[in-house]
Amino acid sequence: MRFCLVFIFAIGLMFAVSCSRERAPATPYETFATYTKAINRKDTTTMKLLLSSESMKMHEQEAKAQGLTVDDVVKRETLFREGQRKVEFRNEKIDGDNATLEVKTDGDRWETVPFVREDGVWKIDKKGYRDRFIQDIEQENRQADEMFDRERIQP
Repeated sequence: MRFCLVFIFAIGLMFAVSCSRERAPATPYETFATYTKAINRKDTTTMKLLLSSESMKMHEQEAKAQGLTVDDVVKRETLFREGQRKVEFRNEKIDGDNATLEVKTDGDRWETVPFVREDGVWKIDKKGYRDRFIQDIEQENRQADEMFDRERIQP
């Protein structure tokens, strides 16, 4: 009988300790996996919680300019096409409060998705994604202009 009481006490103590431990914050990989599940469930609230504050400001500005709700913009701007069934991701890289994760697009290209840590929680930085996309296009345009200038026949 005494053994049973000690055993029950030990089990209770282990349960209490394991429940009281704080769970480590989600990694960028886990954050993105939760985001994809939220998209599939059409859970806009969770999607918004996983976006950086700058990304949410960007979506609020887009919604206002287009006469839509923020939820409409968040549902529309998901980083992959509607109906995409399989989402592959790899190569999580963390550098301080910034991180990246490579995500395979429906065109079989790997895109880099940035993350930012806000209040100890990893958030998807869609504004950073958009800004980098714009920089890439500007760089391609500069390279095309330089090539055009080199190819131009001088009079």
